[in-house]
Amino acid sequence: MHEDSLWTNIFRLKSGEKEDILTVLKRIPLFQDLTRKELRQLERILHQRSYKKDEVIFSEGEPGVGMYIIETGQVRITLGDEQKVLAVLSKGDFFGEMALLLEAPRTASAIANKPSRLYGFFQPDLFSILETYPRTGNKILLRLSQMIAERLRHSNLENRELRNKLNSLLKKED
Repeated sequence: MHEDSLWTNIFRLKSGEKEDILTVLKRIPLFQDLTRKELRQLERILHQRSYKKDEVIFSEGEPGVGMYIIETGQVRITLGDEQKVLAVLSKGDFFGEMALLLEAPRTASAIANKPSRLYGFFQPDLFSILETYPRTGNKILLRLSQMIAERLRHSNLENRELRNKLNSLLKKED
């Protein structure tokens, strides 16, 4: 299956690798600028939860409240009632990070593809870090802004390419 580069974590662990949560967090672009001490602060507020195969983590249209990090297992990101698979994510991948900034409805669903253990990092957790450890919180916000800007840039390029293809097809019809 083709995975969309916007959903794929290029820092994904190699199959069979075992790492503690601090190492997993360090590999996530959102947290890669944090020191070990800052990662420990973050680790203390993460929420761990296990999901059964086919259990819904969140549904499209629900208010977004935070992001998830996959410790073990696999999660599929789907779209629409037909549950078109956008991506299949595994250990070390993350999703839902836009909800750290925006409590807008989710634009896709996340479902455990097999038994999975995830860490949740939610908007109130980010606000707590910003209040208690402003330097750490600002590092996270800066990286989050950079990630969202890169995704927007990528989307703009894709939109331009699609517009050009559409214009080319319309010209052929004339």
